[in-house]
Amino acid sequence: MSTTPTEAILVLEDGRTFRGESFGAIGETIGEVVFSTGMTGYQETLTDPSYKGQIVVMTAPHVGNTGVNDEDFESKRVWVDGYVVRDPARVSSSWRSQRTLDDQLANDGVVGISGLDTRALTRHLREQGSMRGGISSASTDVDALLAKVQDAPSMKGASFLADVTTDEPYVVPAQGEKKHVVVAIDLGLKGMTPRRMAERGVEVHVLPATATFEQVAELAPDGVFMSNGPGDPATADHQVEVLQRVLAEGIPFFGICLGNQLFGRALGRGTYKLTYGHRGINQPVQDLTTGKVEITAHNHGFAVEAPVEGTFDTPYGPARVTHVGLNDQVVEGLALLERPGFSVQYHPEAAAGPHDAAYLFDRFVDLMSDHKDKVNA
Repeated sequence: MSTTPTEAILVLEDGRTFRGESFGAIGETIGEVVFSTGMTGYQETLTDPSYKGQIVVMTAPHVGNTGVNDEDFESKRVWVDGYVVRDPARVSSSWRSQRTLDDQLANDGVVGISGLDTRALTRHLREQGSMRGGISSASTDVDALLAKVQDAPSMKGASFLADVTTDEPYVVPAQGEKKHVVVAIDLGLKGMTPRRMAERGVEVHVLPATATFEQVAELAPDGVFMSNGPGDPATADHQVEVLQRVLAEGIPFFGICLGNQLFGRALGRGTYKLTYGHRGINQPVQDLTTGKVEITAHNHGFAVEAPVEGTFDTPYGPARVTHVGLNDQVVEGLALLERPGFSVQYHPEAAAGPHDAAYLFDRFVDLMSDHKDKVNA
C-alpha cells in the first residue's frame, strides 16, 4: 500500500520549481519532463516502454478515476521514470479496478508528485521545450536536486533499447487461418501491436532489438515490422543496418514511431529532436495518399527530416512523405514508391486511443499479399 502523502518538489533544469505532495513511491527520480494531452488511457501510457527515461506530466486534471487492472497493461511493468498529476482520484470508480493508481506506482517504485499546477507546468514546457527535471519526496532541498538534474544526461544521444526489449524471442500465433509470418523487432513493443496483426491472420515472431539480419532471414518472413521505442534514433545504428538489409532484399516492411524514424534513417534522411514532442491520443494527422484526417495516438520527441511535398531519392528508389501532423506539419509517415516499405510516426494499435489508424495493419497485410503474388507469378 502507498504511504500517506508528504511534501514533494519538482525542479526543472532551468530552475523552475513546483511544490506538491508525494504520489506513488517515496524517493527521488530524474528524467526528461514531457507532457501528455490524453484525457484517458493513463494505464496504457504508464506501461508504454517508449516512456522510459521520461517524467510524464498529465494535462488532464483528474487522473486515476478508473484505477488499475491487469488486463490493460501494454507491457510487463510501468516504464515512466516519474509521474506528475494535478488531482489524483481518491476512489477508483470501475468494476474492473483491482487497485488504485497510487498503489500501482508505489508497488513499481515510481516516484510521482500531485497537487501542483500542471497547466502552468505544461505552458512552461511548451514555451521552453521539454527539459530535464527531477521529483523528490525524500527531500525538499531544491538546490541539491537542481544540481543533480543539471548533471543528468540529455535525452539527445540516449539509448534505452537494451532496457526495454524482450530478453528472448517469442511467438504470437495468428488467430484463425495463418496468412503471413512477420518478424517484429522489439524496440519497446506494446502488447496490443502483435495482437492487431494476429487478428488479421499474421503469425508474429518477436525478436530482441539486437537481432541480426541473418536471424530475421532464418524465419523466412513475409514481412518485417519495427516497433515504437524510447531514446534518440541517432543511436540505433545496428537496427538501421538490419533494416537496410531488409529493404535491399525487398522484404515488405512496416514501422511505427521509432520504427518510422529508423526507416527514415535507412532511406538516408536525418532525424531531429522536437521542441516538446507529440504525446497523447488526440493528435490530428492527414494521410496525404487519401486526404483523410485521422485522430491518432502519439508518443515521440524526435522526427524525420524529409520534404512534405513531392518525392525524394533513396538507395531503394523514390520515396515520399505519406502522412503529416496538422498541428505543426511534422512528418508522420513515409513510403517507398517502388519497393514494399512504409511507416508512420504514431500508434495505429490504439492502446489507448482512437481506432482511426487501424487500417494501417490492413495496408501491411495487403502489401505482403501483393508481394507474395508478384513473387509467385
